[in-house]
Amino acid sequence: MILAMKVRLKPTPKQENQLWKSAGISRWAYNWTLARQEENYRNGGKFLPDRSLRKELTQVKQSKEFAWLYDVSNDITKQAVKDACDAYQKFFKKQADKPRFKSRKHTKPSFYNDLVKLKVKKDLVFLLKVGWVSTSEQIPMDTKYINPRISFDGKYWYLSVGIERDGVKPALTNEVIGIDVGVKKLAVCSNGMTFKNINKTQAIKKAERRLRRLQRNVSRKYEMNREGNRFVKTCNIVKVEKSIRLLHRRLTNIRTNHLHQSTNAIVKTKPSTVVMETLNITGMMKNRHLSKAIAQQKLHEFKRQLQYKCEKHGIRFMEADKWYSSSKTCSDCGRINKDLKLSDRVFKCNCGLEIDRDLNASINLAKLAG
Repeated sequence: MILAMKVRLKPTPKQENQLWKSAGISRWAYNWTLARQEENYRNGGKFLPDRSLRKELTQVKQSKEFAWLYDVSNDITKQAVKDACDAYQKFFKKQADKPRFKSRKHTKPSFYNDLVKLKVKKDLVFLLKVGWVSTSEQIPMDTKYINPRISFDGKYWYLSVGIERDGVKPALTNEVIGIDVGVKKLAVCSNGMTFKNINKTQAIKKAERRLRRLQRNVSRKYEMNREGNRFVKTCNIVKVEKSIRLLHRRLTNIRTNHLHQSTNAIVKTKPSTVVMETLNITGMMKNRHLSKAIAQQKLHEFKRQLQYKCEKHGIRFMEADKWYSSSKTCSDCGRINKDLKLSDRVFKCNCGLEIDRDLNASINLAKLAG
């Protein structure tokens, strides 16, 4: 199977400047492709394939006005055009929303590096028009790389690359684990394992309080430096915005690390099957009272991590039907309690069963594998 490896890069100031330039031109090529597709659609034309757009972009480069496009590798702009066309095709197939233009302020800086020209030495990697860049750890040599991408997470530059690995096949038990995810707790398993909501810990609450103070601080600074309809961005504003960016990065890392620890703990029990409910995240986010808490739980990321780790260890991963009422069904007699509310944290049945509603749902999910 193909597993991604993410390695931190340690570029020199000159190399870092070239990385920023590559990310900026990649963003420009993506936006240029979206603009051409929309312009062609308004004029009554059909979808433009990436091959024709790449030829057109080559003609655009010939003019002196766009000579700066030659400052980076040609593969970066070609792949950006292909990514934009792929995004439109997924939109037409109703697999994703309509692609949007990438913002310089809000989009994560990233670009593609040609996998054929990617070279690796001991603690070094060669990037086109950047040179040999130091890495924090050794990338496996003499192997096939897939889809190399360079990105910036707000503090460091990283190289992400897919590497073919053999799946681990440990001896599995006959246990079936049902998993019910939610907001009060991240996950409750049918075997009794529970994983807390990391957003209720002191570390997260303290970081979010500081984040709110910094956001109010930078908002006041913008109002103080307002000149008519425009805002003057001072050095102090830049400092506070950097602190906000690093704090967002820290919160994301804490939450992602908690998901990895939770999914690892589930996989290490070596079950034969893992059953999880189908998540309608789009529909859940429409609840304005719970949307923030649901977004912070990162439930889709939890499912993604659990799915690939099950595949890696040879564990069968199942998803329940979207309309299966796991929480309202009695795990003992099978009776459905249609009057169960979200505020009812204990499931009570006429057969005498009293059980935590999340544990009851996870047991019902585990029974589906039989």
